[in-house]
Amino acid sequence: MAEFQPLVFSGVQPTGNLHLGNYLGAIRKFVALQDEHDCIYCVVDLHALTAQLVHEDMKGQIRSIAAAFIASGIDPKKHIVFNQSAVPQHAELAWIFNCVARIGWMNRMTQFKDKAGKDRENASLGLFAYPSLMAADILVYRATHVPVGDDQKQHLELTRDIAQKFNIDFSEHIRRTGLGVDIVVGEEPVHAYFPPVEPLIGGPAPRVMSLRDGTKKMSKSDASDLSRINLMDDADAISKKFRKAKTDPDALPGETEGLAGRPEADNLVGIYAALSDRTKADVLAEFGGQQFSVFKPALIDLAVATLSPITAEMRRLMDDTRHIDAILRDGAERAGARAEKTMNEVRDIVGFLR
Repeated sequence: MAEFQPLVFSGVQPTGNLHLGNYLGAIRKFVALQDEHDCIYCVVDLHALTAQLVHEDMKGQIRSIAAAFIASGIDPKKHIVFNQSAVPQHAELAWIFNCVARIGWMNRMTQFKDKAGKDRENASLGLFAYPSLMAADILVYRATHVPVGDDQKQHLELTRDIAQKFNIDFSEHIRRTGLGVDIVVGEEPVHAYFPPVEPLIGGPAPRVMSLRDGTKKMSKSDASDLSRINLMDDADAISKKFRKAKTDPDALPGETEGLAGRPEADNLVGIYAALSDRTKADVLAEFGGQQFSVFKPALIDLAVATLSPITAEMRRLMDDTRHIDAILRDGAERAGARAEKTMNEVRDIVGFLR
């Protein structure tokens, strides 16, 4: 039985400054996956329009994400780094998926409900259809695995639903064109064109929280810059933000169970664990019983040592925009070739006249 070729795809929106949560929850995972996988990493600038239609410096933000990818260790020669809008096949497949997906599916997306708020009627159609474009981003390369945070897991499940419905709706067309692969969905054999996508979720800090409120996710959109560590922050800024990070008056516990009900302590221990490639239990075995006045300086030293080389390389790359642009163009050409192969086959499956 033929199989889908393993391929990793993921993307980051060019909206605001990248922060520690983006690095620990996504980019560092991207770097690790490239050692054993074929990877495509995308700056998803089309998605950025759902958060903010008019950008003052979209090009600069796109370059900043690409610089962060490369400075963190992603190899743009062995793998592919590009910006989404440079490959129009993403938008073409998204339209087909808009016709495959059901409105009821989109209505269940919790991120749309959260972002649209009470004024849903005034939300953009793009925000509503965001998951359909996300599915197209992944499936236009027939990717099999996607590293995502917990907040995107529901969108990955929708991607699987869209792929499965396309495969079922066009099953005879797929078989007739000879383009499919025999897979098993549940206990049923299916001749599928698009693969069942698997999310890659986990790691010691898959969800980094705000330094000002341990119950909220670290975010680019938070009004307080003290709530996050930006990847472009220098050592002084990192030190200031961790020193001012909200904590509680108790000493650190000796075991992870003692972090229950202490979101700020849990967050800082999780950050230390992730930066040091250790577990929370290991960190608490070292610092259990210590006050934050002891733990925070150690965390600051670790964060500065880890992030400063990345920040310095990002700044160097951002000063050479022609180099960044050349990397993105090369990536777009290679991504576009793969995407066009998929779309040629999808056009045949759907029955478009070419």
